[in-house]
Amino acid sequence: MDWQTFWPPIRLSIQVTLLSSIVAAVLGIAAAWWMSRRKFRGQTMVDTAFLLPLVLPPTVVGFLLLMLLGRRSWVGQAIEWLFSSPVIFSVWAAVIAAVVVAFPLVYQTMRVGFDSVDRELEESARSMGASNMQVFRMITLPLAWRSLVTAYVLGFARGLGEFGATLMIAGNIPGKTQTVPTAIYVAVDAGRMTMAWAWTIGIVIISFLLLLLTGRWKRRH
Repeated sequence: MDWQTFWPPIRLSIQVTLLSSIVAAVLGIAAAWWMSRRKFRGQTMVDTAFLLPLVLPPTVVGFLLLMLLGRRSWVGQAIEWLFSSPVIFSVWAAVIAAVVVAFPLVYQTMRVGFDSVDRELEESARSMGASNMQVFRMITLPLAWRSLVTAYVLGFARGLGEFGATLMIAGNIPGKTQTVPTAIYVAVDAGRMTMAWAWTIGIVIISFLLLLLTGRWKRRH
């Protein structure tokens, strides 16, 4: 068992997932609150667009991100000009891929949570002089906290298991962009079944502990 080979993908996966899950949670909560509290023409189209990465094959998501952020696109060129480094085949590309695939789960879960909040409570708070942000912080979010926890866990788990889009735009560079899912794929392809099993057991333990701790926390609250 080569521990020097084992730990880098584990550390990188946790780092990428922690960062991407926070970003996905912030974006998903903001989008869900906005969509649940606004009515406008084309809302169904926007809602569908938000959920689209949930049903698209990960390789398709990765290809679209590659076209959007690649060195030939104006977005990719602008990023490279600003940071003196391309985003493609970097750890930030892995974070972006995880955010994109995790966002629909966070958004959908939080949308259901916000829709279940009694609007009369919000209107009562506004009639007493509360601003929209105060209503959101003091009324809406506390009442939807179970959905918030569920949304974050789903987003974290989806980001942790991301493979296709990550491989397309971040690659599989050992020690730099190689996450556990890509490491498992390469290990199986090379016949290194001991390492593949080790990484598989590691990611199963992490996922199990996350679900266990979340379930206990929700029962206590």
